[in-house]
Amino acid sequence: MAGMKRKLLDKTLNAYLLISLAIALVAAPLFYLTIEHFYLNETDETLELRRKEFSRYQAPGMKAEDIATWNRMNYNAKIEDTPPPSDDSTFSQKAFDPLENEDEPFRVLRSPVVIEGKTYMFSTRVNLVEAKDLIESIAWLFFGVIVASFSGFYFMTRRLSLRLWQPFYSTLEQMEQFEIDKLHLPGFEETDVAEFQRLNDSVKKLIERNVQSYKSQREFIENAAHELQTPLAVFQAKLDTLMQQPELTESQSEILLRLAEYASRLNRLNKNLLLLSKIDSSQYPDKEQLSLKNSIDRQFDFFTEQAAEKNISIDMQVTEDTQLISNPVLLEILWSNLLLNAIKHNTHNGKINILLEKNRLIISNTGSEALASGKLFQRFSKQAAASRGSGLGLAIVKKIAELNSWQISYSFENNLHRFIVKF
Repeated sequence: MAGMKRKLLDKTLNAYLLISLAIALVAAPLFYLTIEHFYLNETDETLELRRKEFSRYQAPGMKAEDIATWNRMNYNAKIEDTPPPSDDSTFSQKAFDPLENEDEPFRVLRSPVVIEGKTYMFSTRVNLVEAKDLIESIAWLFFGVIVASFSGFYFMTRRLSLRLWQPFYSTLEQMEQFEIDKLHLPGFEETDVAEFQRLNDSVKKLIERNVQSYKSQREFIENAAHELQTPLAVFQAKLDTLMQQPELTESQSEILLRLAEYASRLNRLNKNLLLLSKIDSSQYPDKEQLSLKNSIDRQFDFFTEQAAEKNISIDMQVTEDTQLISNPVLLEILWSNLLLNAIKHNTHNGKINILLEKNRLIISNTGSEALASGKLFQRFSKQAAASRGSGLGLAIVKKIAELNSWQISYSFENNLHRFIVKF
């Protein structure tokens, strides 16, 4: 079973969405890391500025006994009598903050400083909690802006694309509704999109050529069928005259019987071709309210006699009659062709069941094997090499059903052919 088909627009927008999502997932952490890097650089510059200010303005005049007081006065800076690093060092670490009563991240700068000829270690620090919150807020804001931008882009593109593709969908809809036998040419919208206008022009030319070919073919079939009527009638009359000659031998009679049989089949084929041509030309416009049961009852005895010649029994059950608005001739042709088909494709001593339900006609008959459902309703299709039908009976049934918007289906179960017409 083929997978579900998706619209071209949906596939394009989904690709845009996936690309946008991938960009957002990559850009957001990169943006966060970049902002964090810049902030740490700014923090390091601030710490370096503090060190320079201390070395230039405070350290030269400070005495050793002032260190303890200075340490008490400066919360985030200390002078310690410990071996200092050989050069300035900056790093991050966690330290206990008594004000917050918890460990918090700090950026620390350690540098050697000389007070009264002795080298001490000067350290200063900056709390990074506020910086982290700020960076996270900026990152989330950036991510939100990206999501909002991509969402706006997605819906704007979708709306714009729907408007741009409207001529294409309009052309597609008209092509889906076009039926060549209706001989009604679709009218495509003018569009300022060159590709769509080119498509419309090409499709219009293609349809016009096919409609013209269909008209020519239909006219040929109709004219040929009309022209064949007179020769067929003369041929049939001459055969009847010959068959009445008393001096015919047995072999001559057999030949004439075979010729009469083929003439009869040719006559049926000609009538069916004319009938299809008339249906295509809408020559059955008159419709009236009809009873399906009454339509079948009028010809039921005739088909019972036809079936009896093959020892086939016909049983009809009516659970509920169906009232239809249709042409009476076409309705009768529909069910009679189905009954003739049930008689032809039946077994000796077989049976035919006709069931009338609400808005349904079911005709089933015994059979030995299923018919080829793929070409069952095609014109001139043969179900078997020995088939002697014209190949148009079920094609006419299908045509009448389509003309009236009825549905017809076929199935074969339990050695029964089953045709269902839903009205």
